[in-house]
Amino acid sequence: MLRFYNVPVSIYGAKLHVLLRHKGLEFEELPPPGGYGSDAYKRVVPSGNVPAMIYGDLLLADSEAIAEYLEEKHPDPAMLPSGLAERALARQLSRFHDTRLEPELRLLFPVIKPGKRDAAVAARQSQAISARLAQLAQLVGMKERPLSIGDCGFPVTCLWFDALTEPLGLEIEWPLEVRAYLARLAAFPAVAAEVAAYEPVVRGWIEG
Repeated sequence: MLRFYNVPVSIYGAKLHVLLRHKGLEFEELPPPGGYGSDAYKRVVPSGNVPAMIYGDLLLADSEAIAEYLEEKHPDPAMLPSGLAERALARQLSRFHDTRLEPELRLLFPVIKPGKRDAAVAARQSQAISARLAQLAQLVGMKERPLSIGDCGFPVTCLWFDALTEPLGLEIEWPLEVRAYLARLAAFPAVAAEVAAYEPVVRGWIEG
């Protein structure tokens, strides 16, 4: 069975769960030895990343690398298109999530606690997130297609945006194309199941 080191609130753990659920893969999750960020964990996983996959003698600690490994090892159902250009576009979409959209969310984490909230940071990030979502609208369009590796992170990160809007006073502009894209993704059982499981974790973390 696949085993992973992960923490419940991990964005990239939830992103990987979507792929695992869609492929119907059984897995077990373990807490990082010594706790996330600990020296004990870094002795096992040098980068300190979560999720990290243990599969026989293989240790992988990057969610993108894990996803592509699992796609090659368990190709049914396919989560990368068959065409060369289409596969590249799916990877581009995944990279956009990881390197453009999700980092804008992460910049809000220092101001989530009530005593740390900062209207200036919220206003700045509202603009930055809105700009990224406008870019995403151009990437996803309105076409329906099978769920791919490129899609898995967006329901998770956008859940965070919705959960933080009221407590932080965010004013995010949501393009219709993005809302329609998220609705299409929510129709996949793997996405719906992961969002249902992850949302109370996110809201509990924000409140706590």
